Amino acid sequence: MLALRTVLGRCLAGPARGGADIPSQLDDLPPTMLKKGYTDVPVVNSVDDVVKRLLSLEMASQKEKMKIKTQQLVEKVRRSPSDNGSFEVQVAVLTARIRSYEEHLQKHPKDKSNRRRMLMDIDRRKKLLGYLRRVRYDAFENTCKQLNIQYSLPPAYSRRITKRWLVKKAFCRRVFEEVQKLKAPERLKQRQERQARARARAAQKEKEAEAQAQAEGTPV
Repeated sequence: MLALRTVLGRCLAGPARGGADIPSQLDDLPPTMLKKGYTDVPVVNSVDDVVKRLLSLEMASQKEKMKIKTQQLVEKVRRSPSDNGSFEVQVAVLTARIRSYEEHLQKHPKDKSNRRRMLMDIDRRKKLLGYLRRVRYDAFENTCKQLNIQYSLPPAYSRRITKRWLVKKAFCRRVFEEVQKLKAPERLKQRQERQARARARAAQKEKEAEAQAQAEGTPV
């Protein structure tokens, strides 16, 4: 009876989350394509069809397909055939890895560990693209175009308003106002002294002007 209920429950349940219809970045890889490392071997053309199938992507694992996809993305943006560590290459490697994480999380949305790794890679890719945008804008545009990346500018800094932050802000404002009140008499005294000195200088200049006019014999 319990086994029958289990079978009925499975039959009545909805479709499994993340089926085979989820698009993947590996779908454009032809099954007849050879694995990485066997394309330049001349003996491969003379081997049996069964061996070719074993060496092709039809029998390859997910990891081996990811290597080829990463290499394809790197070839689109690398500066030279010997370029293996530029900012563009790093962005291409991170892009392939991020898309692999996205496909995995569509099938397994509760995988928090891989979600955390994906967010870390996204943050690192943003930093690399931001540096390219500041230093080499042409390379930045080409990288985003070739890898189909939609780059958005980071938002302006905004602090999340919390109750603790509001209390701290009110306390700091109250302290500032109290300090201003304590400094008010001293500032008033300093302002009065400055005004007295200014009046004294003005009176001194008037006296000097009168004395000079009397010495020259011209009426003031």
